[in-house]
Amino acid sequence: MDMKSLGAACVDVLQCSDPLAKVMAARKAARDWRLGRLAHRFDVAPPDRPGRPERPELLPPNRMPKRGKGGSERARIAMIHALAHIEFVAIDLAFDLVARFGDAFPPEFADDWLRVGADEAMHYALLARRLAELGSAYGALPAHDGLWEAAIETAHDPAARLAIVPMVLEARALDITPETIVRFRRFDDERTARMLQRIVDDEIRHVAAGTKWFLWSTNRAGANPQKIYQKLVRRHFRGAVKPPFNDSARSQAGLTRDFYGPLAD
Repeated sequence: MDMKSLGAACVDVLQCSDPLAKVMAARKAARDWRLGRLAHRFDVAPPDRPGRPERPELLPPNRMPKRGKGGSERARIAMIHALAHIEFVAIDLAFDLVARFGDAFPPEFADDWLRVGADEAMHYALLARRLAELGSAYGALPAHDGLWEAAIETAHDPAARLAIVPMVLEARALDITPETIVRFRRFDDERTARMLQRIVDDEIRHVAAGTKWFLWSTNRAGANPQKIYQKLVRRHFRGAVKPPFNDSARSQAGLTRDFYGPLAD
């Protein structure tokens, strides 16, 4: 019997709509790849849109209710819910990257991104558990679909996907999460603060994986990585790349200021 393909395992993850099923499928795919149970073959096309639960209701970003800045439990739940949604979509972003573009890269690309996908599943599970502890649940509040819109925008080009998702969107998390951790500590919510510290430490590795494979791609094409990055971000990213930047965390990930500095000037 033929060994199951890596592409099919990734599509299994993408097609799950139930959050717990998606987490379990992500962990299984990452484990099966690590143990040599999947063939480096891409014979199943990824869906344009991954499976999603009935809730949360997905709204355009400009229709999202304001979360509030206070330390009330309601405001904290809203913030954790927004982060849980980001991590839930990030599972699909990692597995879509492998399913859609894996055959353009060596197997080490899958090593890195399945590990990222398993991390995102763990992050989502941590935050969903925290919501439950606070008497809420993922899906109780609306969320927006901006992250997946970035995936649709870059579905034709692996360099564009790497530039926008890990090297802009995940890099932004490196900039803003430390301040979010400080806010939770100010609210005496050390449990959530520790979860977010664990997540931001992992995100440095995720941005590093994006930068590594973006450099692999541009170097192979004999192109200037910084100039190509800036061109792709201007073309495909609909927001602004703006300070404050966590230069030290970005630099740890190999994303040096010569990539993003000119976009902020």
